[in-house]
Amino acid sequence: MDESPARYAAVCVDHPLPQLNQLFDYRVPVELLDEVRPGCRVAVRFNGRKLKATVMELRDRTDFPGKILPVLETVPPGPVLTAEVAAAARRVADRYAGNLADVLRLALPERKLRVEKEVPAEPLQVEAPNHALWNRYIAGEAFLRALGAGKQPRIVWNAVPGEDWAARLAEAAAAAAAAGRGALLVVPDQYDLERLDAALNNVLGPDRHVTISNAMGPTPRYRSFLKALRGEVRVVAGTQVAMLAPVERLGLVAVWDDGDKNLISLHAPYPHARDVLLTRAELAGAACVVGGFSRTPQAQLLVETGWAVSAVGERDALRAAAPRVVPIGDDADLAADPSSSTARLPTVAWEAARKALNDDLPVLLQVPRRGYVPAVSCQRCRTRALCPECTGPLRLTGPRRPPVCTWCGRVDEQYRCKECGSTRIRANVIGAARTAEELASAFPGVEVVESNASERLDAIPRGRRIVVSTPGVEPAAPQGYGAVLLLDTWAQLTRAELTASEEALRIWMNAVALCAPRGTAVVTADGGLPVVQALIRWDPAWFARLELDERAELGFPPVMKFAALTGPNGEAEKIAANLPAGLHAEAIGPIPVDEHTERLLLRVRRRDGAALASVLAKAAAERSSAKAEQVKIQIDPREIA
Repeated sequence: MDESPARYAAVCVDHPLPQLNQLFDYRVPVELLDEVRPGCRVAVRFNGRKLKATVMELRDRTDFPGKILPVLETVPPGPVLTAEVAAAARRVADRYAGNLADVLRLALPERKLRVEKEVPAEPLQVEAPNHALWNRYIAGEAFLRALGAGKQPRIVWNAVPGEDWAARLAEAAAAAAAAGRGALLVVPDQYDLERLDAALNNVLGPDRHVTISNAMGPTPRYRSFLKALRGEVRVVAGTQVAMLAPVERLGLVAVWDDGDKNLISLHAPYPHARDVLLTRAELAGAACVVGGFSRTPQAQLLVETGWAVSAVGERDALRAAAPRVVPIGDDADLAADPSSSTARLPTVAWEAARKALNDDLPVLLQVPRRGYVPAVSCQRCRTRALCPECTGPLRLTGPRRPPVCTWCGRVDEQYRCKECGSTRIRANVIGAARTAEELASAFPGVEVVESNASERLDAIPRGRRIVVSTPGVEPAAPQGYGAVLLLDTWAQLTRAELTASEEALRIWMNAVALCAPRGTAVVTADGGLPVVQALIRWDPAWFARLELDERAELGFPPVMKFAALTGPNGEAEKIAANLPAGLHAEAIGPIPVDEHTERLLLRVRRRDGAALASVLAKAAAERSSAKAEQVKIQIDPREIA
């Protein structure tokens, strides 16, 4: 057998062109034989330019008949791409019809020379955690025990109301680390990451984990990356940018609140962190947790196919933790309280708020829209009020202020309805700011605060106060809220989107989970709706099964595979026309995006999803080579409407 070292490096060149989505062979000079290794970064000459590239493998020979150029130099600090991450990156690129170079760009952070000079630290030991609070869940203790034994249990976990989910994930990470394996935990946003970071410090001890997110800046992020790569820590937590982080001997992957759109990468090929982590679990033989207060149909499909086990709260644990949920909106409610159909705060909600404040507990109101009055219409004929300059929707920014255009910012000092000529307007939607103003008048002497995406409150102190929040940014209360009021639920339920009910339940459950066990949650919706029933019974698994069955009947994701093609008018249709007949792809659309752009959906059977992605990737490469107009390809788009 020839024991001579490999002389050719198969590299992925850092270039976004689809036609370059392949490996290129380069000769390894004798002087670099000891430095060029799989996973290291190198500089190469490509098409007359000096480009960076990543070495994917070393070969003894090459099939390329032309001249083989040499590797110019290696880029410190040596191999930065592990074999497991490299395999996952290839799978992700193939699944999403993307370029390997784009996926590697998501995996490898910007290099910082100063960080590379820091002396590595020895990894610290982690003690096995207490299993006590996982006992509240069916299969919970068995999951942690199997994890500690080095096995690969997989669960779809729904937390009970009030659960310290970050502590439970930290305990799972500790079980993996105590068994000598690594853990990778991904959450939707920086707020969740800060909570998880604190829990990991508490459970693991200091200096036993790192966090990775865009918010921390390039230098700290690269430091965390190197610590994980070198095995200085076994546990990595982060937002979706951490989904391809290197973890030594990966034994656990976990994603929290997988229905949150923040878990979808904004960069091509737009992978979802949940699916990336599932891929890594398969490749590494790792355990997996897909967790949340609610449950997505995608997570339910993992249970239905036997890939994972459902871990939900025992009935006694649910009864002890869940607040009373009261719906308002059916005929009986209207008969008992006729004003509830028009009142901003129905009587039941008013009484729940007053009782909580009398008990010196805070009250949370969840309002779907931020701002003062986000949408207005004519007082007389109800025609939507539009900007006379650009036809954008008008809104109010405060009391006694003229309407302002949402699109161009023009102030309409002389508003007049184009249909009836009236100069008076009415509110279509009440925003969080206006709600806070109304409540301050209704409850004199009670502090009213607002939490929204731009001015988020992480937590509130003890005591009576009213918090008005938009979905997803509700602050935690030390003893829980005495009352949680879910207002304007129609704004979520009537959205013309496939995920409208699923998303409504997710944001409602996340809010109600902040309620104290003896508190009251009021939802201004018909109690007969399945989504409201799921909230009342705290049974997201039941609702996820309903959603999955309905989507199977209608041929929607995740039962079927979809691809969205967005580009200049007519271009997406050209791609669809050339698809192989054996795919049995159904084209839906095209749907106009604007005057010059359209969106076409392609639907195939789930088992043909990989073949569709491969065909679309090839089509993108051919179009790029021919310098045709670009068409954006998204596999498993979040929205198909």
